[in-house]
Amino acid sequence: MRNLQNLLFAALGGVLMGLTPDPFSQWWLAWIALIPLWMLAQKLKVKEAIAMGAMWGFCYHGMALFWITTVHPMEWMGVPWWTSFWIATLVWLLITSWGAVLSGLWAAGMSLFTQKLNVTSRVVIACAMFSGLETVWSWGPLYWTALGFTQSPHDLLLLQISRISGQQTMTAAIVAINGLFAEILLHRTWAERRRYAIAAISLLIAIAGYGLWEMQGDRMASSNRQAIKAGIIQGNFPNALTVKPRGWEIAVNNYTKGYEKLAQSGAEMIVTPETAISFLYPNYDARREPFDLAVKKYRVPVWLGGFGTTRNPNAEDPNNYTNSLFLIDGSDKILGQYDKVRLVPVGEYIPFKPILGSLIKRLSPLRGEVDAGSSEQLVDTPWGRFIVGICYESAYPATFRFQTAAGGRLILSASNNSHFASYMSAQHHAQDVARAIESDRWAVRATNTGYSGFVDPNGRTIWLSDVNTYETHMETVYLRDTKTLYVLWGDWLTPLLCISSIAIYTKHRLTEDFG
Repeated sequence: MRNLQNLLFAALGGVLMGLTPDPFSQWWLAWIALIPLWMLAQKLKVKEAIAMGAMWGFCYHGMALFWITTVHPMEWMGVPWWTSFWIATLVWLLITSWGAVLSGLWAAGMSLFTQKLNVTSRVVIACAMFSGLETVWSWGPLYWTALGFTQSPHDLLLLQISRISGQQTMTAAIVAINGLFAEILLHRTWAERRRYAIAAISLLIAIAGYGLWEMQGDRMASSNRQAIKAGIIQGNFPNALTVKPRGWEIAVNNYTKGYEKLAQSGAEMIVTPETAISFLYPNYDARREPFDLAVKKYRVPVWLGGFGTTRNPNAEDPNNYTNSLFLIDGSDKILGQYDKVRLVPVGEYIPFKPILGSLIKRLSPLRGEVDAGSSEQLVDTPWGRFIVGICYESAYPATFRFQTAAGGRLILSASNNSHFASYMSAQHHAQDVARAIESDRWAVRATNTGYSGFVDPNGRTIWLSDVNTYETHMETVYLRDTKTLYVLWGDWLTPLLCISSIAIYTKHRLTEDFG
């Protein structure tokens, strides 16, 4: 009975954290949702703590990532209904379970290393372990629901601290505040409780004060105020039509019409979504000709989402291609190109291919498979260097930081998002908001079905489209050359916390052994 109560208590914390991102958007719960797991980890043995952490993580990640199941049904891809259902469910369970493993490891570390330490030491080690685990998680292909992500796009004031050391700054802050609140409940004397309450409130005030300082005044009025009138075309083209010739005709018509409207309205640059016109570029294709002719007529540079011939000399198949954005202006040369680096499991490459390969067909009409672009590519344009991400890459801060540190002046984010629930699109927009703040850059986000939008360097959404609608919109954005601490030094906080934790624990053990 006691174990069941503990599991339910851990599950409560996970559910509270699961309510923080869209569709619920109760971001403030992140500052208390870790309290149950913290309290349990201070009382339980390692094996029990692992179970509690796994339960917490399964509830959090399972709720936040439930949109993965909305890829079902995939009958339009030729996948039978029940097969589609089990594929979607299996992928959701695998990704959720990976998140549960991480929180289980954190709870085990709390039980093993911190139970005999003072509160300050406990908080430092807790922050180091959670930030460190999230960093390792970000090296793989399944990164999305970091704790810091829970605050975007609604808690812009506190989210400004991500400028200091990236997303892990916010993760560490959430862990620290939760820990101090938990210690209030764990201690019995009013003096101790008052001490930890003051510490928690003081830390929150300090974070908010920093946020106010960053957001005060017109920060756009700083140096390098070069402006661009940027347009977005949201084509609202269902994925089910990508496998039909009639569908390709609709896509070309939608983007040609949107391009002409924005060009006539004075746009200086136009952005289309990921794989907007899903043919090989720059190969000539008669089906794309209306769009090509419009670009030649107006000569307004446009970022065209499509497929490119692989530039990977080690590609296994000569038919392989890249998921790319091409900057073109109707001339014979490509002004800029970005090839997607972070490919989506199942969607763009097939993990466990011998098992799943026969069940899943490609989203594009092309032969071959998607090849990843170079992780060190930089995108130069007539306006200078840009920071570019395609779809899933929005979840990876390091991808954007690398390009910003190398001189990127504006973020371009192109995505599809079709065939998923609308709250997935909201979460995707939240990722781009976080990247804009970390980098101190304007962001232009173009999607197929929404949400498309424009975001300023403080994360404020200047304009946001509806979902599942055809839209065009133009805004003035500004190029910037500023460098945040995160852009300059990367995630320096996590290594510092880890080194401090090792020193703290080593001192504790030496004191125990020789004291």
